[in-house]
Amino acid sequence: MKNQQQKSSIRRPRLPAGYKPAKEVGIADALKLAIAVHRANGLDDAEKIYGRILAVRPDQPDALHFMGVLQHQRGRTEDALRLIRRSIALDATMPDWHNNLGNVLLERGELDAAAQAYEQAARLAPARADIHNNLGVLRREQGRTVEAEAAYRRALALDPKYVDAHTNLGRLLHGLGRGDEALASFCEALVLNPKHVKARHALGMAYQMLGRIEAAAQVYRDWLKDEPGQPEALHHLAACSGEGVPDRAPDAYVETVFDGFANSFDAKLALLGYRAPDLIAQVVASLLGEAQRALAVLDAGCGTGLCGPLLAPYARRLDGVDLSKRMLVKAQARQVYDTLAKAELTAFIDGAAPGSYDLIVSADTLCYFGDLRAVARAAAKALQPEGRLVFTVEASEGAGEGGFQLNPHGRYSHREAYLREVFAGAGFADLALEPAHLRTEAAKPVHGWVVSCKASAFRSS
Repeated sequence: MKNQQQKSSIRRPRLPAGYKPAKEVGIADALKLAIAVHRANGLDDAEKIYGRILAVRPDQPDALHFMGVLQHQRGRTEDALRLIRRSIALDATMPDWHNNLGNVLLERGELDAAAQAYEQAARLAPARADIHNNLGVLRREQGRTVEAEAAYRRALALDPKYVDAHTNLGRLLHGLGRGDEALASFCEALVLNPKHVKARHALGMAYQMLGRIEAAAQVYRDWLKDEPGQPEALHHLAACSGEGVPDRAPDAYVETVFDGFANSFDAKLALLGYRAPDLIAQVVASLLGEAQRALAVLDAGCGTGLCGPLLAPYARRLDGVDLSKRMLVKAQARQVYDTLAKAELTAFIDGAAPGSYDLIVSADTLCYFGDLRAVARAAAKALQPEGRLVFTVEASEGAGEGGFQLNPHGRYSHREAYLREVFAGAGFADLALEPAHLRTEAAKPVHGWVVSCKASAFRSS
């Protein structure tokens, strides 16, 4: 499922203004090297150097803080919070450190604690536009839209060329129904930076949600002139124009979207009332009864692993597969999966040995597939006789001839008759489709199906 997050990210480590290195020359030089390597995305080497510094100086605040930032990048949020908080306890004067703490807490959905961190950062650095921007993101998540708007406008008063603040303000205004003002903010962002990906995406989505589909399509055409082959622009142009619609979302599109969404995925979905994992768990429980850790289970499109803890009680082996490397890092941190693989879902299932699984589930992943025939055939082969398949898709009453359609927001929806035809044709029996409210989007419920079916009792030779 796709839902574009707002800009609020951990600042890359830098030597802060007025930075005073430790008296020991060796420590100071090692810290500078670690920060430089970290900024170049050399996480393994940077972690080793920070670790060596802390072995000698366990209370070196800079090393503690940047090690915390690094742990967050690796998806180890608890370690990150412990280290960042420890650094702040040793030196509470650094606004960036409070700002980073706020960002980690915001991504976890701990809004009140994040607010305290951002407010302290703003007290320490009242003229920092980026901190006021982050406060705006936080206030919007709290539903305090008047304060969110004030924070974004304060950021823009401090830095009128702050593209992310223009984009975030536009998203806020769009959500408030102030469409023309929102479009003006997005356009201003693009005037300042014509190649700003988030502003381009936001403008296209704003046009499509206002029903101005041709205007949205033109945004994507212009984007493709500057960046031929850009995955998001290609996919959304097909969705808006109806031209060149693929049978499923291209791998490059899925990877781009979900790698960028990984850090804030869980918190954002909680705010949207995301229900697919719980709905799937309810159906699994009704089909399988008491959990006995006896099954080989595949979480197909596992994302950050939201289904993992719900499936683990049934599994003697729990595998996960996803295209997004950053999502898989988050899933790994849950420590419930026996294996995690980065692969395209259909190819992974089709490559499994026949009868590999007793249960395959897929929560809000097949909404990035239009044609479901290949994945249905693959699942039928990979399941044990009478093994179960449970998944969610979005529902469509007005899908085209093929039974599915690609919508302007970039996801596919499916018609009931199509689902029944495809999965019966793949040899599944006991097909059940339960209508469900999957989540809320743009203040409206997203309707879908929770589908369950059973593989044939006999395997064809």
